[in-house]
Amino acid sequence: MIKNWQELVTYGASIKASDVFWKPGTVPFLRVKGVVEPAEDWPEVRPEDTEWLAHELMSERQWEAFADYPECDIGLSVGEVCRLRINVYRERGNIAVVMRIIPLEVPTVDELDLPESLKDIAMRPQGLILVTGPTGCGKSTTLAAMLDHINNNRRAHILTIEDPIEYVHRDKNCIVSQREVGIDTMEFQDALKYGMRESPDVILVGEMRDQATFNTCMQAAETGHLVFSTVHTTSAAETMERILNMYPPHEREQVCMRLSRSLAAVLSQSLVPRKDTPGRVAAMEIMIVTPTIQKFIEDGQPSETYDAIEEGEHWGMQTKNQALMKLYAAGVISSESAMFYAGNYTEMRQMLRRYDAEQADAQKQAEAEAAKTRKATAARQRMKQPNQPAQQQPPPPSDTENG
Repeated sequence: MIKNWQELVTYGASIKASDVFWKPGTVPFLRVKGVVEPAEDWPEVRPEDTEWLAHELMSERQWEAFADYPECDIGLSVGEVCRLRINVYRERGNIAVVMRIIPLEVPTVDELDLPESLKDIAMRPQGLILVTGPTGCGKSTTLAAMLDHINNNRRAHILTIEDPIEYVHRDKNCIVSQREVGIDTMEFQDALKYGMRESPDVILVGEMRDQATFNTCMQAAETGHLVFSTVHTTSAAETMERILNMYPPHEREQVCMRLSRSLAAVLSQSLVPRKDTPGRVAAMEIMIVTPTIQKFIEDGQPSETYDAIEEGEHWGMQTKNQALMKLYAAGVISSESAMFYAGNYTEMRQMLRRYDAEQADAQKQAEAEAAKTRKATAARQRMKQPNQPAQQQPPPPSDTENG
């Protein structure tokens, strides 16, 4: 049945699965709403099955390279069903395959229930925008939604450099050029270097992997381009610390100066299980580089930005805890999920306790007001009723009757 692998992918796309796993010694698995579960009615996968599948997916050049370097990323489309980001690797001497299912239609910011401030961030004329979070948290989807917003609302040239290409963007109001490392270009650095001669207005770099890539991205942002990329960090402060730690100590002062002038925003997100409906929702920390935050970055104090983010609602900012608190207050997630994904565990616990206490007090007050209203209503109704005539007493018995 391995030769019918597209049937399982099609089924996975129909139930909105995010991944398909092919591993020798077990049946195929699907990741549905963040949970890995076995595929029904599929037999156990054998080593020769995954070897055939890998060879089927790769070009001859990729297959030859895989023999020497057992890692391979592939991007391809399955008809009109979906697109796949595929990783082929070796596991205990056997070949295994993981397929990430990507919809053909790019979701919008509104469809993903992302904060409205992302639309304003996407429409900035220049600067560096980093979307961060662990693997599988939806960074690529968020970036695709922001690029689609630009594609609908600007007239520009969008250049993406990806390994491999995930979401496919059609030309709308913008021209979109998508280059895949290993096929359209050999290295991120080369694509970025020559990309500056391709007259881009917006540049997407799939991942910030090393110091050289970050230097080129920062240079592009400094020269008037809007640059998007991703980093595997969990908060804005950690992102800036990670960037600074790429450089030797004697270069950090200069890097802080450049970063403070080129960085526009950092979006750190997690996918949290929903309580109200099946599925997951993004909880996002949003840091926009205001003059205050710019000063903290320039002085090499990224950890001091937390309070500025917490108090920056006017600018469209929020901490991860504030995002989780909004979702909890709206009944979208549970308190357990809010605690599990909290950016600051102790602060989140205090926020939940305070909110629950306020809700309990508000409920008691509402009940007391309701009881008071009921009593007042009953009293008014009694006042409106006409007075009943007094019941006549029978006359006293006469003497004759007594006799």
